[in-house]
Amino acid sequence: MPSPERARVARLATVDARGRPHVVPICFALEHERLYTAIDEKPKRTRALRRLANIEANPAVEVLIDHYEEDWSRLWWVRLRGTARVTDLHEHALELLQQKYEQYRAAPPEGPLIEIRIAERTEWASSPS
Repeated sequence: MPSPERARVARLATVDARGRPHVVPICFALEHERLYTAIDEKPKRTRALRRLANIEANPAVEVLIDHYEEDWSRLWWVRLRGTARVTDLHEHALELLQQKYEQYRAAPPEGPLIEIRIAERTEWASSPS
């Protein structure tokens, strides 16, 4: 299976205080048992993002990183389950994000940062590589 660290996008699933799920695509950096995603300057309807409120109410999250193509023998996914916290963007996370995304080098995100401590990792691939 190709490295999920190289994937360009993932999906972050949070749950609100009433138990309703919320899923959004994210840019991310994955390092060991930590995943970082910053709130960046891409257009948003509001800066009071539901994912941030959900994490404050319930820090249990899941992230899905996947690869799809018409050749189904090349499909794979990785699901990360963990605990998230919202914090200020720190230098190490910013460096990781900038190494991966040219857009973050040109226009560094100002934060905040979502840091996920990964507790469980599940992987699947259509065929071993």
